[in-house]
Amino acid sequence: MDEDGDFDDEEEWQGISTNDTPNDTPVPTEASAAAEHPTSSAPATRYVPPHLRNKAVAGDGQDAEVIAKLTKKLKGLLNRMTEQNFGSIIEGVEETYRQNRRHDVTSTLTKLIIEGTSSHALLLDSYVVLHAAFVAALHKIVGVEFAAYFVQTLVAEYERHRAEAAVPSNHDPNDPNADITREGAGKECSNLIVLISELYNFQVVSCVLVYDIIRSLLGGGGGGNGEDTGMDELDVELLLKVVRNSGQQLRADDPSALKDIIQIVQGKVDGKGGNLSSRTKFMIETLTNLKNNKAAKSKKGQQGQTGGNEAVERMKKFLSGMAKKRHVLAHEPLRVTLEDLHSAESRGKWWLVGAAWGGDPLVERQGDVDGSGSGPNGTIGSSNNATNKPKESAESKLLKLARKQGMNTDIRRSIFVVLMSSDDYVDACERLGQLNLTEVQQREIVRVLLHCCGNEAAYNPYYALVGQHLCRQSHSYKITLQFCLWDFLRDLGETRVGGAEVVKNLGDNDNSDDEERAKKISPARMRNVAKLYAWWIAKDATSLTILKPVDFTVLKPRGRAFLRELLVQTFVASQTASPVLGAAPQTRNRGAVEEVFIKAARVEALAMGLVYFITQVVMKEAGADDAEGKFVKWAGGVAKETLRTGLDVVPGLTDDL
Repeated sequence: MDEDGDFDDEEEWQGISTNDTPNDTPVPTEASAAAEHPTSSAPATRYVPPHLRNKAVAGDGQDAEVIAKLTKKLKGLLNRMTEQNFGSIIEGVEETYRQNRRHDVTSTLTKLIIEGTSSHALLLDSYVVLHAAFVAALHKIVGVEFAAYFVQTLVAEYERHRAEAAVPSNHDPNDPNADITREGAGKECSNLIVLISELYNFQVVSCVLVYDIIRSLLGGGGGGNGEDTGMDELDVELLLKVVRNSGQQLRADDPSALKDIIQIVQGKVDGKGGNLSSRTKFMIETLTNLKNNKAAKSKKGQQGQTGGNEAVERMKKFLSGMAKKRHVLAHEPLRVTLEDLHSAESRGKWWLVGAAWGGDPLVERQGDVDGSGSGPNGTIGSSNNATNKPKESAESKLLKLARKQGMNTDIRRSIFVVLMSSDDYVDACERLGQLNLTEVQQREIVRVLLHCCGNEAAYNPYYALVGQHLCRQSHSYKITLQFCLWDFLRDLGETRVGGAEVVKNLGDNDNSDDEERAKKISPARMRNVAKLYAWWIAKDATSLTILKPVDFTVLKPRGRAFLRELLVQTFVASQTASPVLGAAPQTRNRGAVEEVFIKAARVEALAMGLVYFITQVVMKEAGADDAEGKFVKWAGGVAKETLRTGLDVVPGLTDDL
């Protein structure tokens, strides 16, 4: 009110009242309201999600009717779903999303799938695979919101049934109803953990969540007393379910975590001796076979039990082809932990775009380093902290090293960890094969191999053996070796290497940048890469024809030094069965040198270039008196004679080269 007793326009507006005022109730005046609450302001309203706003507007009966119709429609789609009509069912669900509230469709689908899976007395593998693939398809099409809601609800239901199935400390053994209840909850819990495993197989969730669930199983039966009660029969059965359905994938994704799990199991069963049940012994044997990569062999005799494997592969093929036909919203699995799901209501959901997050990752990381962090249930983290800390430290160091080495994608980091943690080259190749990489992703293996070998202080033949073994398995690796060598030569300043398209774009390149890039390559890296390719060429993993685009007459100093080292080491590698390339060998196997260079003799331009380079550089710079110089001159002479056999020119011309 102003000095004249009139009300300002701003004071006349009272806003919209949230409560309806009865007609017979007097409306208070502004003056009286101001007198009673001189400093009051409009009350702050709480944010209400859209689906709850609609519920507030519509009556409960109307909303229940909508949900009932939606449930009936979605249940009909799920009941009709088979592998043959899978695509049309997905399209029907998409149409349902467009016609209804997204939250209603998501929650209804989640409820139907979880209830349908858990209620089966005898769960078929094909049923779980089909519905897990259905969730994976919606994860890609609808978005991460669907998968996040589904996974959070699924894990909550799994933990609820597991808690109900656990035998409490004060249970009455004479109560038959309690036993029946626990038996039913155990069956539902078993069915749900199979669904979680299949979701992991279809890349809806990552191995982080699955390993967390395994650790919770190893922490005890979940009696609720906060103590480690040991593993009961249900925990053993659940662990076997996970290992049978997802064991190989877990081993490929995080082998170090699998070793931690096996150590925990061994620690729990040590000292019990003959008190172990047959199922527990079988579980330990299964884990050990998985660790030693024997599980795949044993599965061959269990095709009746693992009949869903073929269905998994078919559905994976369907899911991988979805990106070619339609726009996909999600590509990566949810990397949520069990603790993230437990604290979602209090701290938020960091895995959802736009969701609030109340955690401080820096503080949490410091807590983990100090050992003050605890596991999801307050027991697992503390009980296993001392056991897992060295392994976690080693794994974190590998991941930190991978990032430091420029491994900027999950694929490269996975390959790097496999190469660094394998026992030998055979183990490395097996584990690389279990990564289930596509043909495009497999190219990263060669690039990581070259990067790691080049960064070693001394040449490590381990990388040469891995590359040789891979080239025997697939011709595509040989193609990648060729392109990677061309890339390396261009980095050394040989910008004309790489095909007509590269030469055409030479005018757009800055020569100063090429020189700076070449200077960054150390002599040790050049030497290691030269020995690596020399072994591959000598052992037929690739051939000298990869040098076709090289003009040996106009080489720059660093390219010239690299190619000289490459040819000298090729001479050495042809005479030895050991990949440890060192001093000049004592053997003089002429046929081995001829076998390497005869392939290059078929390409006339390459043969002439090699003859020129061997004569003017390799043999001329070889020592006259030492053993290495004599060997290089002998091998160079054999190579020149072999190359001349493919040249359709006057012999005197090549003699002058």
